[in-house]
Amino acid sequence: MHPILFKIGPFTVYSYGVMLVTAFVIGYYFFLQEVKRKKLDERIAIDITIIAVFCGVIGSKMLFVVENLDQFFVNPIRIVFSSGGFTFLGGLILSFIASWIYIKVRKYNFLQAADSIAPSLILAYGIGRIGCHLAGDGDYGIPTSLPWGTNYENGMVPPTRLFNGTEYANSFPLGIFPNNTPLHPTPIYEFLASLLIFLILWKFRKSNWINGKLVMLYFILSSFSRFLVEFLRLNPRILFGLSEAQIIAIVIFTIGMTGFIYLSSERKTPLKV
Repeated sequence: MHPILFKIGPFTVYSYGVMLVTAFVIGYYFFLQEVKRKKLDERIAIDITIIAVFCGVIGSKMLFVVENLDQFFVNPIRIVFSSGGFTFLGGLILSFIASWIYIKVRKYNFLQAADSIAPSLILAYGIGRIGCHLAGDGDYGIPTSLPWGTNYENGMVPPTRLFNGTEYANSFPLGIFPNNTPLHPTPIYEFLASLLIFLILWKFRKSNWINGKLVMLYFILSSFSRFLVEFLRLNPRILFGLSEAQIIAIVIFTIGMTGFIYLSSERKTPLKV
């Protein structure tokens, strides 16, 4: 793992920050191409990208705090201002709401704008996951014997701390989980899934679909991907053997599937939202 890429005097350049900026730039580029192709106001690209980044960080941190209230009450400053500790679904929800408000105020067509940003959003997410992998921020998976099992002992979150008290740790002497245990590189899995979803959305973006259908496909594919990868993560199971992220993914998948089916039955004319 490489949480720190290099240092220049008192300044430290972190891999997660570099990948976050990379995700921002590449996401904005593809979003702008779609805005130009659809002959929309180009200002919408930079405005919504800024909203997505800002609200994505805040929303991700907010949901992480909710998921870890016990730690938050013990040391709220460390939890809120730590460089790690983000839950993507929280950022997605807050960004979606904030973008909807912005588009309604500017009197744009929300579904048309959402279709434009969907491919770049999933690509940016995947690139961001590479940052999680390089930083070793705790998003990795459970132990594996597969050839690509990854050693995260140099990550920001030591596996020993992450697995403390779990059944995996209890199988080792004194219940101490070795930091060098090979783990599923789930951030890389999510990057590969995001890249595949991006290619699918990019292919269908020029289809003669009604506004909103492409973003519904994004909801379906991205939530299904997250649902599957959660089976390889250590997140606590809270209902029917599912994690909180899986439950949220089911809700998003249902919204996407319902919307996709409904829009498929509509006329191929712009739907005003």
